[in-house]
Amino acid sequence: MKTKTSIAILKAIAVALLLFIALFPIYWLLAMGIRETEEMRGHISVIPQSFTLAHFAQLFTQKGFGTAIVNSVQTTLGSLAISLLVGICCAYILARRRFRFGFKRTLTYWVLLVRVLPPVAFTIPLYIMFNRIGILSTKLPVLLACVLINVPLTIWFLISFFQDLPEAIEESAKVDGASEWKMFTKIVLPLVAPGIAAVAMLSFMYAWNEYTYTIIFTRSPANSTVPLALALLNTEDNLTNFGLVAAGGIISVIPITLFVIFAQNYLISGLSSGAVKE
Repeated sequence: MKTKTSIAILKAIAVALLLFIALFPIYWLLAMGIRETEEMRGHISVIPQSFTLAHFAQLFTQKGFGTAIVNSVQTTLGSLAISLLVGICCAYILARRRFRFGFKRTLTYWVLLVRVLPPVAFTIPLYIMFNRIGILSTKLPVLLACVLINVPLTIWFLISFFQDLPEAIEESAKVDGASEWKMFTKIVLPLVAPGIAAVAMLSFMYAWNEYTYTIIFTRSPANSTVPLALALLNTEDNLTNFGLVAAGGIISVIPITLFVIFAQNYLISGLSSGAVKE
């Protein structure tokens, strides 16, 4: 009995230590964001001795951070919607349809190749393409670049979900008179909801944190996204203003946290939904 109690105590201590290590950077970011600038000169205490929201106000009134957030929301949600729409349909076709001459395996690995290559490898051809189209001064290049990276991820991730889905479910739906589209939207998609939620989280985080394509394709400050706006805070004038940078970091984390919480609900509900018709 004492051994079990000791093991439980050790597990609790280990979990508490891991949580402290994982959450302390977030706490320190918040503590830096709400301190006054004078307090961050010299020795900095772990617990803030002052409280101010001036750094957050300065981001929106002087640094145009509100515009950057709007741009990030537009490019992220736009790329996410296109990536999921195209990726889910392609993954279902690759998982359920047959191709001649072994083209299916070749196409699948070609999709994977696009994803595993470093994003910087596509910058030159994408830059030439976008320049000829004439959209470099807009937010479209960043959105399309994120689609290029997220569509292969969505396809490769969801193929296994569709393949593991019993074909008896679809056959029984066809016997009951369901159309192809109704079977796909009403039966298949709810059963693979956990996979869709998981890949949506990954795609959202990538698009929201995208920096390489933004700094290369974005020419106007009015089209800057949150990662680029955060990088511009580290200029020569604001190099020592850690409170301003920390405040921007806190704001940039909030949308990702909210989206993950929202998608997690679908992840949990998808795991418990669906049944094979007997």
